Amino acid sequence: MPTLSLQGRPSFYEDRGEGVPLLLFHGFPFSSQSFWPQLAAPPKGVRLLAPDHRGFGQSAPGPGVSTMEAMAEDGLALLDALGIQSALVGGVSMGGYVAIALTRLDPGRVQGLVLIDTQSTADDEAGRARRETTALDVEKNGVAGLVSGMLPKLMAAGVAPETKARVEKLMLAQSAQAVAAASRGMASRIDGKDILSRFSGPCSIIVGAEDQITPVEKAKLMQSLVGGSTLEVIEGAGHLSNLERPGEFQAIIERFVNLTAGR
Repeated sequence: MPTLSLQGRPSFYEDRGEGVPLLLFHGFPFSSQSFWPQLAAPPKGVRLLAPDHRGFGQSAPGPGVSTMEAMAEDGLALLDALGIQSALVGGVSMGGYVAIALTRLDPGRVQGLVLIDTQSTADDEAGRARRETTALDVEKNGVAGLVSGMLPKLMAAGVAPETKARVEKLMLAQSAQAVAAASRGMASRIDGKDILSRFSGPCSIIVGAEDQITPVEKAKLMQSLVGGSTLEVIEGAGHLSNLERPGEFQAIIERFVNLTAGR
C-alpha cells in the first residue's frame, strides 16, 4: 500500500487497476479497505485510487477537526502527487460529502461524480448535536458503542454473515481520535445542493434500495439537482451497496466509465 507525505503526515492509499482514474473516498467509520471487492477486482477500464482519510486505516491523524474540505484537499494532493490532472471523483456516505467538497474546491479536476449512499444536505441542529454526542462518547469510551449502534442500520437484512463480520471488524479497528474528528467534521459540513445544481459533468447516483441512513428519497433529491445524472437503485442492498451487492455495483461503475469515455 503506497504512502504520500502530506505536510510530514503519512497518508496511505490504494492504487489498483488501469484506465480512467476514479478517486473514491470511503465512509464513516471505515478505511479504504471498505472497498475490498473493488480493490480485489477493479472495474474494467478504471484505475481505482482509494485513500485512507486522516487518522483512519494506516493514515496519520491530522490536526483538529477532520472537515470535509480538509479531506478533499488530501484527495487533491494525492492527484497532484500522481500527476493526475482530472479524475472521476466519488465516495460512499461521508466519502460522498468529501467528493462534493472537492467539487466545490476545484471543479476543474472533476471529470464526473459518483455519489454512493450519501446525501447533499447539511445536518440540522439536532443532527449536529448527535454528531457531537458521538464524538464525546468515542473519546471517552472508544468506538465499540458506536459500532454496535450503527451496525444494524448499515446493511440489508439478507447480507452475508461473513460480510457483516468483516464490516464490524473494520469499524472496530478505527481509532477513537479519527472517529471523533470526522464526526465533528460531518457536523460542520456545508450544504452541497448549490454545488450539485451547478455541476455540468456526468454524475451517477447509486443507492441501496434498503438504505436506512441515506434512503432513496435523498438520492432522488440529488438526481433532481444534477442535470442528466443517472439514479441507480440496487435491490437487496442497504447503506453499503458496494459491499452488499458488489457485482451490481461493479456493473454500474463500468457502465458509467463507458458513458464518460464516450462524451
